[in-house]
Amino acid sequence: MTTVFAKDSHSRATIFVAFAMIYIVWGSTFFFIHKALAGFEPFLLGAVRFSTAGLLLLGWSAFKGYRIFDKSTILHAGLMGMLLLFVDNGIIIWVEQFMPSGLVAIMSASAAIWFIVLDKPNWKVNFRNLPIVIGLFMGFFGVVMLFGDRIAQAFDASERQTNIMGMTLLLIGALAWTIGSLYSKYFGKPKSGEKRNSTVSTAWQMLIAGIAFTVTAAARGEITNFQPANVPASAWWAIIYLIFMGSIVAYSSYIWLLQVRPATEVSTHTYVNPIVAVLLGAWFAHEAVTDSQIIALAVILASVLLINWDAYNLSSLFTKRRKRFTNLREKARIRATIRTSIPAPSGGKAMDTAKGEF
Repeated sequence: MTTVFAKDSHSRATIFVAFAMIYIVWGSTFFFIHKALAGFEPFLLGAVRFSTAGLLLLGWSAFKGYRIFDKSTILHAGLMGMLLLFVDNGIIIWVEQFMPSGLVAIMSASAAIWFIVLDKPNWKVNFRNLPIVIGLFMGFFGVVMLFGDRIAQAFDASERQTNIMGMTLLLIGALAWTIGSLYSKYFGKPKSGEKRNSTVSTAWQMLIAGIAFTVTAAARGEITNFQPANVPASAWWAIIYLIFMGSIVAYSSYIWLLQVRPATEVSTHTYVNPIVAVLLGAWFAHEAVTDSQIIALAVILASVLLINWDAYNLSSLFTKRRKRFTNLREKARIRATIRTSIPAPSGGKAMDTAKGEF
């Protein structure tokens, strides 16, 4: 009995730590990208981060005896790595050169909107679902609020143009993330009899994205201009954190949680990551957070909640409460009916009088 309890306690602790990784670590990566950019140019940062993480994961896969060189796995991982890591994360790194990390995280959360717009096989279901349609309009409204806020904060035409370009690029990045995810959902599944290891696939995604970052950094002259001696210690620590915590630990925790917990429960990191990023940026990087940005964050997160209304089975909560209230009301009605149907005892008043006289 004691053994079973200890095993269960260890399992609960492991699940708690894994959720902390995808909640806090993924949310903090926006802040640490901002810190790393103090010493690394954007594409060189991506090259060092993803190439190192990919090689480490491939080494671990070889140590575990997994099959590394599989043509199907590499081709699939290559496309995923280009869309999810090189395009989306590349845009995030680039934009954080001139935009607050918290605002970048809020815009990244809008990827859930693109899933509804681009998931054509589910259009018929999604666009007939009232919570999803309301969530879709709310999400677009939140994005428009952020656009308006950044334009209003611009002091001149050049800054206004830079803000518009940054916000547009972030939408394109979220679009690339969505396309890559939908490709994985509909076309990237292993064929019958084909086996793929998720760790090996993730390693190739990171390594191929790292190669793309390296080629781009070399073409831009970022590698030849790099002076390691000029990189502050905080930037070195930030990129080490991004490699080990952001690209290896957090993602591994995410994959493990998908195996032991419901996917809808794991997806709740979407709501926590932007909040963590905004708080870290405000406290440690002194990033200004306007009231309109906070309202836009609340609107976008509420839209994501509505979009996932059926996935989280939230309707059942209201159904259960309504059913419980109906049952209580029915029981009260039955008790009232029983009380009124019981006849009063005959001669009761005479007996009371007699008792009083006695």
